[in-house]
Amino acid sequence: MLYRIITIIGALVFVAALFGLIWFFCKKFLEHHGVTDQVSDRATVLATWTFAGISVGLVFAVAGAFVLGPWAFYRTLRGHGVNISDAAAVWWGLGIVVASLGITAAGFFGFLAAVGAY
Repeated sequence: MLYRIITIIGALVFVAALFGLIWFFCKKFLEHHGVTDQVSDRATVLATWTFAGISVGLVFAVAGAFVLGPWAFYRTLRGHGVNISDAAAVWWGLGIVVASLGITAAGFFGFLAAVGAY
């Protein structure tokens, strides 16, 4: 029973870490493309919608996260007026989704191995 509680708490921590990674990558993306006005707020909006796309995609099928996440990133980015082509925005979104999910998944599987659940 204790392992279940530890695993649930660990999963919640990793969900927060996933959002944090998405926010960090979105902020770096905006800084890289010359956005200087309200970068933190814009990164939060961009990360929130990207996270929502990933979450909905994970519910329907794991592969859906790699479609809906970049699409949400692209749609939100269009509203921020960043000078980038549509195709590049989708690819950047996919990169952010893959990097964030990959780092979080590796950490979570390491956590599961550490508690003996994997």
